[in-house]
Amino acid sequence: MTVSNRQMANAIRALSMDAVQKAKSGHPGMPMGMADVATTLFTEHLNYNPADSHWPDRDRFVLSAGHGSMLIYSLLYLTGYADMTLDQLKTFRQLGAKTAGHPEFGHASGIETTTGPLGQGIANAVGMALAEKLLATRYGDDLVDHYTYALAGDGCLMEGICQEAISLAGHLQLSKLIVLWDDNGISIDGPVELAESGDQIKRFEAAGWHTLSVDGHHHGAVSEAMRKAKNSDRPTLLACKTTIGYGAPNKQGTAATHGAPLGDEEIAAARDYLEWPHAPFEIPEDILSAWRDAGRRGQATQEAWQTRLESAAQKEQFTQDMSGALPASFAEAMNVYRKHLAEEQPTLATRQASQKALEVINGSVLNTIGGSADLTGSNNTNTSQTAPITPEDFSGRFVHYGVREHGMAAAMNGIALHGGLIPYSGTFFVFTDYCRPAIRMAALMKQRVIHVMTHDSIGLGEDGPTHQPIEHLASLRAMPNLLVFRPADAMETAECWQLALECEDKPSILALTRQGLAAVRTEYSSENLCARGAYEIAAADGDAQVTVFASGSEVNIALEARDVLQADGIGTRVVSMPCWELFDQQAADYQESILGDTPVRISVEAGSTFGWEKYLQGRGTAIGIESFGVSAPYKDAYAHFGLTPDAVADAARKWL
Repeated sequence: MTVSNRQMANAIRALSMDAVQKAKSGHPGMPMGMADVATTLFTEHLNYNPADSHWPDRDRFVLSAGHGSMLIYSLLYLTGYADMTLDQLKTFRQLGAKTAGHPEFGHASGIETTTGPLGQGIANAVGMALAEKLLATRYGDDLVDHYTYALAGDGCLMEGICQEAISLAGHLQLSKLIVLWDDNGISIDGPVELAESGDQIKRFEAAGWHTLSVDGHHHGAVSEAMRKAKNSDRPTLLACKTTIGYGAPNKQGTAATHGAPLGDEEIAAARDYLEWPHAPFEIPEDILSAWRDAGRRGQATQEAWQTRLESAAQKEQFTQDMSGALPASFAEAMNVYRKHLAEEQPTLATRQASQKALEVINGSVLNTIGGSADLTGSNNTNTSQTAPITPEDFSGRFVHYGVREHGMAAAMNGIALHGGLIPYSGTFFVFTDYCRPAIRMAALMKQRVIHVMTHDSIGLGEDGPTHQPIEHLASLRAMPNLLVFRPADAMETAECWQLALECEDKPSILALTRQGLAAVRTEYSSENLCARGAYEIAAADGDAQVTVFASGSEVNIALEARDVLQADGIGTRVVSMPCWELFDQQAADYQESILGDTPVRISVEAGSTFGWEKYLQGRGTAIGIESFGVSAPYKDAYAHFGLTPDAVADAARKWL
């Protein structure tokens, strides 16, 4: 007998309600409500191959409403992804299972991004669609021609990041982006109208999107709408009117199905309602076979694509870009540049030094994609190679993200996840507060995303405390799997940029100054000294009694304090600490050699002192700022907070 679409969808419903019930936690409502839409997508429209989840030209599916994770887990099992077994579904939300409470990138094949914080997935999808368009422009649609689908709920659409993302996508006319909105009218608290009375259709239309509305439980209508969406010259919102918890006769359409197990009694009623007499986690062979056939649909498409790749003139470059590997010429280009810096010894703000390093980087690494949140002239993230990307021309390498820091950071995650491109962009360091949720997701997903954060301290001066970062270094250093670089001059800036690019499994922050800094590294070294996170930049003359630790702009202050102390006969060494995270990874003997055995240790940094004690270890004091900043010329601000060579020297004398 022919298996119907409804029977295939009911398999998703059954697995979802059974897994949530067994786990005693989870969200069955969305998977049950969107099962028909997902079935139509995965059986008729989505190009994918469970046998090769990394096929570069596959369509991307993003479950932005990540709380409904049993939807994607059910689909991965049913379509034949080898690592998503029935046992994984039975251990939903349990320690060590691939089936985490929210989908996690890297835990299982077929999960394109980690979702759960609502709205992030939509913005990731915008980045993926942008990456597709950029790579299609470079390599042609013989190699790059795919769609990005994002399944979003009411919560995703309410989050502010959603507006940033859809506005950018509409502006750039990312026509291969399709958002499937689960328009079920229910949130955890109850009806959506408790908190929302806007017209989402008009909102998306105002942002330049194509919109369609459809009965989300009518397979034919959904499929026809998807065909129309794929033929649009704009991104499409497909509003799928659904019933949350469809199939649970006493709870469907209510918040009771949103975030809790249905209960044994309701599940039994649902089995009767759906005409699904099978035991928990049991999928009849004919239905499973129909799903596995759907999963094999993409094999021939991939084989045809592979044939085109083999004969493509750009095969080698395309393959390298998709691998994430840097070109062989990159390391030598940076080596030559560092020799140049040793000769020139320029006095530059590190934001300017970053731009000069990027000029070298972008000339060697041709798949970098830069950008800025409407601060290009301040962040200095553009170079001679980075023509702007526009709705009419995607041959450029620079995204004008506008004042959309959160959307920018999440879109960069999508670009990185897509593969083939290395994203970086800039804003002011204080606005990491706007970017932080997306930075955290990049760290969780181990993605190479580089954030150029300029105006990194009170050194920005007159803009005052609203723009002067204080707690930001400490808070970002507290985040796992994130590299926070704060270089002291042009040489360290070049070295930190190289390290950020060479690290494929972590995002990076480059905290850069507005004010000019004299060169502190005046000799060439074939070794990247920043690679160890900290190093002795100036040894003591005579017996060392004091060690001064500093990062960024305060390394100059530390060196001047050393001169003051040495003049008094107090042997003082200075350690530059551009990256705590890398230093903490070093062998114990190296750490001990850098921390040293002087009786006094002083740190100086224009920010919160939180965290420095692990290096001072009770032998001295941390000089920093424990209040908000001030509006003043930067030299006056430094003096006001005691961030001066004399203050550092006085603190050392006191501790001696």
